[in-house]
Amino acid sequence: MTSILLALPWAGIIAFLLLIVKPVRQLTNITSLDLERAPSVGVIIPARNESENIEECLASLTKSRYPNFEIIIVDDRSEDGTAELARTVPPGNAKRLVVIDGEALPEGWLGKPWACQQGARATSAELLVFADADTTHGDRLLSRSITELQNEDADLLNVLGFQVMESFWERLVQPQIFLAVVFRHPDLERSARSSQWQDGVANGQFMLMPRTSYEAIGGHESVRDRVLEDLALAQTVKRHGRTFVIRMAMDDLTTRMYHSLGGLIAGWSRLIQMGSTQGQPLVSSFGVVTVATFCFWIVPPLMLLSALLGSGGETLLIWSALVCSLSVGIHAAFLHFLGAPAYYAVFYPLGSFVVLYIMIRSKVRASDVEWKGRRYTVSN
Repeated sequence: MTSILLALPWAGIIAFLLLIVKPVRQLTNITSLDLERAPSVGVIIPARNESENIEECLASLTKSRYPNFEIIIVDDRSEDGTAELARTVPPGNAKRLVVIDGEALPEGWLGKPWACQQGARATSAELLVFADADTTHGDRLLSRSITELQNEDADLLNVLGFQVMESFWERLVQPQIFLAVVFRHPDLERSARSSQWQDGVANGQFMLMPRTSYEAIGGHESVRDRVLEDLALAQTVKRHGRTFVIRMAMDDLTTRMYHSLGGLIAGWSRLIQMGSTQGQPLVSSFGVVTVATFCFWIVPPLMLLSALLGSGGETLLIWSALVCSLSVGIHAAFLHFLGAPAYYAVFYPLGSFVVLYIMIRSKVRASDVEWKGRRYTVSN
């Protein structure tokens, strides 16, 4: 009985995921656009050292069935031939495909906001899409997104896609960090509708805005020094009393954030370091994740190992075995939801150790961040 009572917090996690968490609604499948009067769209891709991704991204975009769009790639002084590769991609269905050599980084700006700002200046399109270079797009995504934007009369539409996880470490680490985000924001649509601007949460992999709305909030200049410029842009939209809508399109938008354990550690460390330094609510709460990761996901397997080696007695053995079983079930269900093999849940303690390392690494390095050949020192 004692073991069961001590396992109640893990049962509470299951109840929370089943009863409190609300999945984001799918992007509309209806495209009710008048093709002859479809608003012009400028798809802006900021790219720095994206030679591994840029061709696939652009190839997918050029196949879009939307009748009136152009693609602007802003090469943020890449050192790996990103611009040269981008220039080899034919425009396909796009009105034009342009590669811009990014200007020098002005004082007070971070790289991605500056690249996005340059891209917005380079197009006169009525609607602006900001998309990451590691995304691939279905041929109906633009049409579906614009229909949704118009139906909701929104100032910002953020589309979430399918997260590709192919390596062993991706399937262990990524879900645990995404799960932490779910606990922080169990109902993303409600957060988007909230009157509290701090509740704005967005993913910069696909963001659609009318130009009038973009200019009204000050464009990317309003978030020029924010490393999580996507999240900051959503919060700025809300702070101006404008409409922010978030949808899911796992069938039409995919991305692979990182390809290796080293990339995972460096990438998430950067986001957590700089987001925490700049006081972003979503990331600053990751301090709690450190304690929660240790207590919920690491301590029980260690206790089970200890019990199996003869320490702690029967109560510890039953409790740790029960809790570890519940934890495997939680991670298996979440992996299945993300489209990854559920059996990776058996190895969840390894992923938890990596997440804990990322948290500690981020804290130790504080605001001294290096990413894609640039070093940033960011203060509050």
